Amino acid sequence: MNLSLRFARRIRPFVQYELDAAALHEARGEVTTAFGRLERAHVLGQASTLAHVRVHWAMFCWALRHNVAIEAAGQAWRLTGALLKTWLWVPAGNTGGASVNGFKPMPISPELQRLIDLARR
Repeated sequence: MNLSLRFARRIRPFVQYELDAAALHEARGEVTTAFGRLERAHVLGQASTLAHVRVHWAMFCWALRHNVAIEAAGQAWRLTGALLKTWLWVPAGNTGGASVNGFKPMPISPELQRLIDLARR
């Protein structure tokens, strides 16, 4: 099996866990925590085109629901980039929000790095 397809299949449950956690926190009115879980999902899934696009879509929808125009605009651009450029290069650890440079690598927490490493085996 292609390494990138294997990674995508193996990282999917970890990304989904973070997306589900984001939805739960948002339902509780914890919108900042919810977005933080979306950022975690981004770090985990950004090397998989499908996961990367799903997370940016979730961030875009979050921004629309909370009337955060700058975030929505940033996510619209990032959605396009995720769809077209993920296979070329992604900045490891980048949290994916509009408030950070989309090309800047960022540190990855040991917890998330462990999950990424598990998915890459």
